[in-house]
Amino acid sequence: MEKHVTLVAALNIGFGIIGVLIACFAFVVIAGAGVISGDPEAMAITSVVATAIAVFFITLSVPEIIGGVGLLKHRSWARVLVLIIAVLDLFQIPFGTMIGIYTIWVLLNDETAKLFTKDSD
Repeated sequence: MEKHVTLVAALNIGFGIIGVLIACFAFVVIAGAGVISGDPEAMAITSVVATAIAVFFITLSVPEIIGGVGLLKHRSWARVLVLIIAVLDLFQIPFGTMIGIYTIWVLLNDETAKLFTKDSD
């Protein structure tokens, strides 16, 4: 089961990093479009929208990265955090749903629970 936990951790870290990259890309593209327009009102609006989108993606992605690193270190809090993230992933059809189901299956397994109780925080 330890290989499954490592895979779940890697998936969470990977998708967290992708989320951060999406946040940066969206911010640059949306805010950049306002700057290119040269209109001060457009710059203000696109800056606010770009910031909101970037903050949204980063807020979802950073806990995913932190949880993945915690899973690699077999921290019990990480198991709970990643389970919560997995439930949220179920709504991201189709890939998030597959990853969420796999994550829930791995982390709720009795063998996995023993891995996390053996090494207490």
